[in-house]
Amino acid sequence: MTRKAYMIGTGIGNLAAGIYLIRDGGFKGEQITMYGLETHGANDGNTVAAYESEYSNPKLSNNKGFLAKGGRMLNEETYENLWDLLRSVPSLDNPGQTVTDDILNFDHAHPTHDVGRLIDSKGPRNKGGKDDYKHMQFSNKDRVLLSKLMLMPEKDEEKLNNISIAEWFQTSPTFFQTNFWYMWQTTFAFKRASSAMELRRYMNRMILEFSRINTLEGVTRTPYNQYESIILPMRKYLEDRGVTFVNNMKVTDLEFKDTPLMDDIIVTKLIMQNVTNDEISEVVVEEDDMVFDTNGSITDSSSIGDINTPVKENMEYAPSAELWKKAASKFYSLGNPDKFFNDRTQSEWLSFTVTTDDHKLVQEISRITQQEPGNALNTFIDSTALLSIVVHHQPHFKAQKPNESVFWGYFMYPRRNGDFVQKPIIEMTGQEMLEELLGHLSKVDPSKDNIMNHKDEIMDSIINVIPVHMPYASALFNQRAVGDRPAVVPTHSKNLAFVSQFCEMPFDMVFTEQYSFRAAQIAVYKFLGISEAQLTPVHHYEKDPKVMACATKTMLR
Repeated sequence: MTRKAYMIGTGIGNLAAGIYLIRDGGFKGEQITMYGLETHGANDGNTVAAYESEYSNPKLSNNKGFLAKGGRMLNEETYENLWDLLRSVPSLDNPGQTVTDDILNFDHAHPTHDVGRLIDSKGPRNKGGKDDYKHMQFSNKDRVLLSKLMLMPEKDEEKLNNISIAEWFQTSPTFFQTNFWYMWQTTFAFKRASSAMELRRYMNRMILEFSRINTLEGVTRTPYNQYESIILPMRKYLEDRGVTFVNNMKVTDLEFKDTPLMDDIIVTKLIMQNVTNDEISEVVVEEDDMVFDTNGSITDSSSIGDINTPVKENMEYAPSAELWKKAASKFYSLGNPDKFFNDRTQSEWLSFTVTTDDHKLVQEISRITQQEPGNALNTFIDSTALLSIVVHHQPHFKAQKPNESVFWGYFMYPRRNGDFVQKPIIEMTGQEMLEELLGHLSKVDPSKDNIMNHKDEIMDSIINVIPVHMPYASALFNQRAVGDRPAVVPTHSKNLAFVSQFCEMPFDMVFTEQYSFRAAQIAVYKFLGISEAQLTPVHHYEKDPKVMACATKTMLR
């Protein structure tokens, strides 16, 4: 009997697992079936119209323009699995090249150098002096606590069980006013309530970035948004090889084989619902088949609005985590999904995408922040809701017209009031969010010809502003304990693997495509009996004397 693989969810992790099965496991595409509620995964982006049926929202008054839920920053040195696997995926734009070629060639031609990373009431913090963000602004107590966290051995990680970053630094609260914290939290989307355990992993895995976080020089960008630059080529690779994609199917439950003491985890059936017509169906899973579950997605339960329409919060428990929760109730070793999906205060944020019919607004942002599109992640540290914007190299979408500009921003604390629009961010229309941004830009504009002098012209150029509320955007950073995340292939699992940002692997860090790719490789190799020695090697820069010397120098600034 031919062995089969069933993928629950069509995000980047399961796409990677499918490619590993074909490339390294000798599978034929016909042996693989992928079940998904939507085609995009957690990566940006597409036209607004393409998302209307995927997200919970009131009826939009305007579905023009584009939507980028957010953005993932790649890294050339520490995304080892991603670069290796995408070297096997042909480019959709450049015959004879791979996706890895596409991305690295583009990035090398357009290197990132952010000179306006932090912006306060005096403008960009790049003028020299103690506020210059090349200075981390640590106190000696900060240095001791951060060093103690980073140098904690992995075997002692349980000492950080359920400890937040705020608790770890409670004896040095000024840590949260340092340039380091402003940059670190908004680069990676940490909050004070986030897990100290995950911060420890980041400080080790990303120590190479520590000395260049002020300019983001280590960031690798894709030519277009990551949906078009990565997801679509991966789907095309799989489709060309005969993989079956079944859309609009929600796997609602897993049935398991009865075994003595229920020690073995053996999926025997998938129960699923067609979300278009509510029809229930099932798929029999043989013991030798494989099931790859996306046990949690940071864009689950999202809701969108438009320039005239605020979001309507979707209170649904994350569908992907709901399936995980049902499985975890049957076996003791499958973690605790509620730790990640039952406290939105730790995890929610709200992004917005602006589409204009000319380049005036982007040009004004470039003038004020002192940099060209493609370099910027600008954080307005005076903003109550902690506003950041990202202006990509243009165009960011293949369908973008030559006269159009697109950029996105996000508020880390959407329950807080705006500083210029006096209502909670989550209640604002897209236009009000844009007005909030213009207020912050105006406040730091050094020109006598202030950006507000051109407000009417800018507003006339707006095609749409799309807010997106994501209740679980930072859920992967929620406080956790050892055991709260299931292993990629749990102990005693014969045919169930978890491939997502919510599975457990040693050393590596979440909120990266690398984590999903790595989990996919581990799952495939485990099921197919391929030696762990054949896993893609990862770097340990925290053991490199030169890197550590540079990090130490940065810490002492």
